[in-house]
Amino acid sequence: MFDLKPLHLDAIPAALEKANRYRLLNEPGAAESIYLDILEVDPQNQEALKNIVLAMSDRFGKDYAIGDARITEYITRIKSDYERTYYTGIMYERRAKAALAKNGIGAYELFRQAMDCFETAEAMRPAGNDDAILRWNGCARVITRNNLQPRDMPNDFIE
Repeated sequence: MFDLKPLHLDAIPAALEKANRYRLLNEPGAAESIYLDILEVDPQNQEALKNIVLAMSDRFGKDYAIGDARITEYITRIKSDYERTYYTGIMYERRAKAALAKNGIGAYELFRQAMDCFETAEAMRPAGNDDAILRWNGCARVITRNNLQPRDMPNDFIE
């Protein structure tokens, strides 16, 4: 319907700053739009890739239909194995928090997926970077405080 106007390459630093500000102001949709503009002209911009994952996952608890596959598209373009794994964990953690806020169904399993990602990231983290440990501990505390348990999955298999 509309042909979007391309961002100039020399405007990317200011656009990143503006998008990050929108995220801090709890305007993830506005931030996402700017990150998309950046990625349109600089598809491998690592800061924009990481931050679009954060902006999209900021929207989980707001009843926006953001699918994991759409976010995963950006995660797969992150070059660092550590960061790819870490941001995948953040996606699961935020999905878990959104599930917990709604009805709790599946929250335990999502937190455990996040924790698995954070453990993997911890094993390959750069020296002095304990972010994955902090996230793992945060997930563990939420599970404990809310007494979350794995769902009982019925055995529908006929042998």
